[in-house]
Amino acid sequence: MMEMTNEYFSANEAAQALGISKQTLLRYEKKKIFPKAKRSPINKRREYTASDIELFRKIMGRR
Repeated sequence: MMEMTNEYFSANEAAQALGISKQTLLRYEKKKIFPKAKRSPINKRREYTASDIELFRKIMGRR
């Protein structure tokens, strides 16, 4: 399991923590299985929090 010390995680880091590919993470967002990610005001990249990752785990049925 990945150490959760960052304030925000990239799509790659979030996907790795969930054990899925980045493409699957983005597909789940597009199909509205996962809520839309927040975007960085600076570079507009997706940002995920540890709480987001925990929510995604619950949605996927993983703890």
